[in-house]
Amino acid sequence: MPQRVSSVDAYRGFVMLLMMGEVLSFNKVSEALPGSAFWAFLHYQQSHVSWVGCSLHDLIQPSFSFLVGVALPYSMASRASRQQTTGMMWFHTFRRSLILILLGIFLRSMHREQTNFTFEDTLTQIGLGYPFLFALGFRSERVQWTALAFLLLGYGIFFAVYPLPGPYFDWAETGTTADWEHNLQGFAAHWNKNTNAAWAFDRWFMNLFPRESPFHFNGGGYSTLSFIPTLGTMTLGLIAGKWLKTAESSSWLVKRFVITAAILFVIGITLNLTGINPIVKRIWTPAWTLFSGGWCFILLAGFYFIVDVKENKSWFLPLIVIGTNSIAAYIFAHTINDFIDQSFRINISQNYDLIFGEAYRTLVSGGIILLVEFWILYWMYKKKLFIKI
Repeated sequence: MPQRVSSVDAYRGFVMLLMMGEVLSFNKVSEALPGSAFWAFLHYQQSHVSWVGCSLHDLIQPSFSFLVGVALPYSMASRASRQQTTGMMWFHTFRRSLILILLGIFLRSMHREQTNFTFEDTLTQIGLGYPFLFALGFRSERVQWTALAFLLLGYGIFFAVYPLPGPYFDWAETGTTADWEHNLQGFAAHWNKNTNAAWAFDRWFMNLFPRESPFHFNGGGYSTLSFIPTLGTMTLGLIAGKWLKTAESSSWLVKRFVITAAILFVIGITLNLTGINPIVKRIWTPAWTLFSGGWCFILLAGFYFIVDVKENKSWFLPLIVIGTNSIAAYIFAHTINDFIDQSFRINISQNYDLIFGEAYRTLVSGGIILLVEFWILYWMYKKKLFIKI
């Protein structure tokens, strides 16, 4: 039976830790210490860029999606070793897809008056694309690369043919303005916030569901149809997973990852600089798929080289603990943060997080939350309790 790859678990744990670490709220520390370049830098890296560009935080979702693809060849081999039929595998695939979509909607509906039908978050995006990824898992690498190319080209054309706002366009319906500082000009304007093809689709699609009020726009510019280029990110992960699973030379595999990353960087950055297609994570442009995919290959290569090739697994045990229970970590981060914080305020002190002063209070409360959640995950790891979908 295929064994788990420690570097993949460590990489996944790193990604989940970045997401869980939002409770540290570096933005509040930076605001309290406006003269500190150090905290300003951490604030930037823990925030999503406004539109074009990339921060470390922007790499969380593509990394998580990429690793779904990396894990698929191992999952398929494991199920095949248990004599599961293709039909049984497809049943599991559709079940997993549905659970991911519903779990994403459930978590986004917490503290609301009714179900918040939304499909732009990480879990629903993966769930929407997962059956297509599974189908590609049976195909050759050549077919996978070809499918990726057609997927990104088609998605780019879909945006490019959608008309730009005219002189009588109602900007009030978009949540932005014609002079917003991050609006792009020329051909690149086809990928501006809430005036693009994916936004137009959601203006129809999102209003098919019961809502507290009619859907006009997503405040962050995110869209349902981003699951299509997200599938491209997962396809890159699928290819990387096949290389990882069948590698005969670890040194050549690392070089292959790095070379692939370099090619993806060159194409993505060229598309951005020429104005053909900007690098925008919020709507997952084709250039973003390639650019972020390059980072995913670099990160996977780094973790693989340090953890597996150099056999330094023990150094990364905390990340492996989180990575082997990523679904549990994801749920914890969206459900029990406030419970842990309030428990300390009730049982320790209302101001327990002021021990180092007002400026650092979120580091204290956030650090406590992370320690408690890690303790739970470590206990589950020792007891071999893993939440799987």
